[in-house]
Amino acid sequence: MLICIFTGFSSGLPLYILISLVPAWLRSEGVDLQAIGLFALIQLPFTWKFLWSPLFDRYSPPLGRRRGWLFISQIALLLVIPVFGVLHPTPDLWTIAYLAVVVAFFSASQDIVLDAYRRELLPDTELGIGNAIHVNAYKIAGLVPGSLSLILADHLPWNLVFVITALFMLPGIVMTLVVAEPMLEYAPPKTLRAAVIEPFQEFISRNGLKSAAWVLAFIFFYKLGDSMATALATPFYLDMGFSKTEIGLVAKNAGLWPSVFGGLVGGVWMIKLGINRALWIFGLVQMVAILGFAWLTTMGHSLLCLAAVIGIEALGVGLGTAAFVAFIAHTTHPLYTATQFALFTSLAAVPRTFANAATGYLVEWFGWQGFFLFCFAITLPGMLLLLKVAPWHGQQPASHNS
Repeated sequence: MLICIFTGFSSGLPLYILISLVPAWLRSEGVDLQAIGLFALIQLPFTWKFLWSPLFDRYSPPLGRRRGWLFISQIALLLVIPVFGVLHPTPDLWTIAYLAVVVAFFSASQDIVLDAYRRELLPDTELGIGNAIHVNAYKIAGLVPGSLSLILADHLPWNLVFVITALFMLPGIVMTLVVAEPMLEYAPPKTLRAAVIEPFQEFISRNGLKSAAWVLAFIFFYKLGDSMATALATPFYLDMGFSKTEIGLVAKNAGLWPSVFGGLVGGVWMIKLGINRALWIFGLVQMVAILGFAWLTTMGHSLLCLAAVIGIEALGVGLGTAAFVAFIAHTTHPLYTATQFALFTSLAAVPRTFANAATGYLVEWFGWQGFFLFCFAITLPGMLLLLKVAPWHGQQPASHNS
């Protein structure tokens, strides 16, 4: 479980740099909302990571199949993130976009290996709580670029802010050097062709084509509305009249503890509820939380209302994500962990990337309140798909053992 804390923190930090710190930096330097919204497309590597994930199942660098690739991706992130600080948002916008894609590539690569490592580390009975702890640490990592870095930006030049933020990759690097390579009960794929084809064959043959399609559709839709609602969170708070320091102190910290509580309670509660019922209950909380943002648009500059809305939304996300990640982990086969986990999480990232790229335009059309009501409506397909993939009275979703 301690390892899960480190995997979560290391996984969350670079993503939150891209979705919290970089948009705040661009907005504070006068870049328009449409351009910032389009920056969601820099997350394409998270959508396509399944394309190179078979390499991580097939090949083993010097430190081992999991630790070796982890070390390479983490060192790359440590070196690349500070480069943002030497660029200037308006004249260097394209260069910043290219650099962000590089950060996203190494971050997605790190995620592939961390997800595979965690799946190989945890027995089936501990998937719920282990993934809940991972998700919590992931959220806590968001406090660095989403809170600490924003507060520092009011007092320090941006180049120093990015260097300090990058140094938070060090705990993950230390973990990689200290932990043991997981013991495998199956031999890894012997060829790259096997590493590419067999994970897909195994998943479809286990579930059947129709059932596999329902599972993939559910993974695509379950977090869509929630993801869109938070895509422009920091620019939304700025437009509501909150200062960067207020956002750093209130918005991010009000989101932390409910999220941690939601994730941990979700992980423990899942042991009793089972993954199916958890997906229903936690998904409903996640839906209702989106309406809080629409309400906030009517409340003016109120730190108390801001804290309440953020807290409820974070609780919903903490619960929903814990169940969702446990569902994905349960659906993978240990022999093809990296590839199958990357495929499923890539599918979950598709809406985050493409839909979030359109959020700037949606806000311009609908206004903030209409936009959040639209996000609420978008959550309905994912909930309806639960009838097929995780019925209330059904068994746990099919795993490699069932």
